[in-house]
Amino acid sequence: MAASHVPQKLQLRATIRMKNGHCVPREWTYHLTEGSTDLKTEGRPDMKTELFSSSCPDGIMLRETGQGYQRFLLYNRSPQPPEECVNEFQSLTFSLNSKAFLQTPREIGEKLRYQQRGVDSSKG
Repeated sequence: MAASHVPQKLQLRATIRMKNGHCVPREWTYHLTEGSTDLKTEGRPDMKTELFSSSCPDGIMLRETGQGYQRFLLYNRSPQPPEECVNEFQSLTFSLNSKAFLQTPREIGEKLRYQQRGVDSSKG
């Protein structure tokens, strides 16, 4: 019997900090097809999303490209993913020519950390 090519759903949630400083919860639904690393984002036909393999058991890595932008995302079930996972993600994004790394706050009141390759803005 042939393998099924019925798409499966993957729902991811995050809280996004807006330019005005407010945090807004967001949810994305991705449709997966067996045998492919490309995902379709529900409601965003212009967006291409690619899934990358990861050694982190509780995380996934994505690259999203749309009209005029590209971003890499690391989703993890833990608010503080293991350092090896973050390092693996940074290595992947660096090899794909990403120039900056942004780690969003995980708790209310936690300072936003922004790192340029080799430069930590908190040491200003």
